[in-house]
Amino acid sequence: MKLSKPIDFTIVKAIVWDWNGTLLDDIAASLSAMNQMLTLRQLPPLSQERYREIFTFPVRSYYEKAGLFFNEDEWDAVAMEFIDNYKILLPGCGIQSGASPTIGYLQKRGYRQFILSAMQQQMLLASVAACIDAKFFESINGLNDHYAHSKEENAQLLVAGSGLQAGELLMVGDTLHDYEVANSAGMQCILFTGGHHAAQRLEASGTLVIDRLERLAELL
Repeated sequence: MKLSKPIDFTIVKAIVWDWNGTLLDDIAASLSAMNQMLTLRQLPPLSQERYREIFTFPVRSYYEKAGLFFNEDEWDAVAMEFIDNYKILLPGCGIQSGASPTIGYLQKRGYRQFILSAMQQQMLLASVAACIDAKFFESINGLNDHYAHSKEENAQLLVAGSGLQAGELLMVGDTLHDYEVANSAGMQCILFTGGHHAAQRLEASGTLVIDRLERLAELL
């Protein structure tokens, strides 16, 4: 397939990793946390296929597509209910296949590496520390709350603070939101099919899509 957004790997100096679904294999945990909420309300659970079709940012839209309807006053409680379920399951999540050797390879090649996530900052730091040595990453950037709205502002701050031209940073994510975030900050972006969005959704972006993280090491 001809890409509408080809990647110039020759200028890449830094990798900006998404965490959930890209480096962290948490799809099963996220799905289970949502299905607990649906079952409690006597609503039909999601299959993994359906989950990957409807998951989106901001996550409030995803909750509604899953069948959860609530008024403005209920949103905080609904969001925290999911987080409470997810926190219990999070320790069982591991790193994606191919993530560790790819990160190590990139470090040896001299690429700078960052994490940019929609996870709450302290929760993110703990999750990263439980899975991989944080020394690989120049900075680990999460959000100030649990609402997983958007990470565009943090992306722009990361680029501004890096001392690099925006196009010299390559974001690696697993959702269309990652692609949108990269575009908002001027970064290049490739998408990984092993996460929260189905491959056909990612391919619609027109950017390069990979089905294993080791492919990144082959491309750089």
